[in-house]
Order: sequence, then structure tokens, then C-alpha cells
Amino acid sequence: MLFTHDNKSPKIDPTAWIASDATVCGDVTIGPGARILHGARVIGEAGGSIQIGRDCIVMENAVIRANPRHGCTIGNHCLIGPNAHVIGATIEDEVFIATAAAIFHGAHLGRGTEVRVHATVHLRTRLAPGSMVPIGWVAVGDPARILPADQHDAIWAVQEPLNFPEWVYGYDRDAPDLMRKVTRRLSESLGSHLGDTVIG
Repeated sequence: MLFTHDNKSPKIDPTAWIASDATVCGDVTIGPGARILHGARVIGEAGGSIQIGRDCIVMENAVIRANPRHGCTIGNHCLIGPNAHVIGATIEDEVFIATAAAIFHGAHLGRGTEVRVHATVHLRTRLAPGSMVPIGWVAVGDPARILPADQHDAIWAVQEPLNFPEWVYGYDRDAPDLMRKVTRRLSESLGSHLGDTVIG
């Protein structure tokens, strides 16, 4: 289903295909030959744009999101696996993101990168072209360190100064009542969907 959001409507190449139970909302451009499969969600929040290139495949129940601070670009010939989550990232051509992988705000994946099943690419992480993040591992930092999930302390040493709450929500991690502030701001921002209209 296609939605206009914040006075922006999706632009879909006539050779692309979107499943009837997928959602494409807002400032989204989908290139030729792209396929958005059943249950996928492609959501450009107010002021956030998404570009999806030629012959990209977005598999079942994958989520691709952008917001005003973090647009999302997916190059040509990319595959986003089932239940994967991509938000506010730049993904170059010929990247493979496997089932249930997560790519966060400000990440940059070089051409030909592979992010395997249940792997994570953390915010502001840069992967060189041809990189590979193994099953369940975590890539973090710029340049990226690729670590197994059981090395939490090593991951946190790189991740903590990236300050997820500040980078994503505009609040320092130590702000009083952090979750109240975050959810209040998100509620206000997401309230803009109250005016969405179905266009197809």
C-alpha cells in the first residue's frame, strides 16, 4: 500500500513491483526492476528520504526507515533479507544484508559488503568495500571493528562514545528522564502520520 506522508508521495519506477501487503510511505524513490515483497515496510518519516536503486530486492517483513536527521540510500543490485532492519544508512551497490540483520543510523556499507544472518552494523560504522560481518557478529566504529557478540565489553568500548541516544534522538545518555524525553519526542514526530493518506 502506498501512502502520502508530510505532503510527499512515493515515486515508483513503472518496472518496479510492490506487494499489495507491503507499505511504502512518504519521500521514497524506488528504482527500475526493484521488488518490495510481502509485509515489507519502507517508511520515510517527515523530512527523511529513502532512495532504493535498480534491481534491489527487499524481502518479506524487512523494514527500511529514514527520518529527518538520517536519510537512507540503498544502491543498485542490493538484497535486503527477510526481517532485516535498515535505518538511516548508506548502502552502496551490490550489498547483501541477510535475514534479521540490523543496520543503524549513519552506517556506511561499501560496495559488495555482506552482512550475514543476525549480524549488526552499529550506528556511524563504516565498512570498507567487500567487507563481511559474520553470522551474529557486530561491526562497530569508523573504521569498523568486527567482533563476536560475546565480546560485549570490547563492543561497548567502541559503541559508548558514539552516544546512540544523542546521535539518534538528540539527548545525551546521561540526561535525566531519558526515556520519557525520547518517547515524548518520538510520539510528537510520529504523530505526523495522523495526516497520512492512502494513494494506492
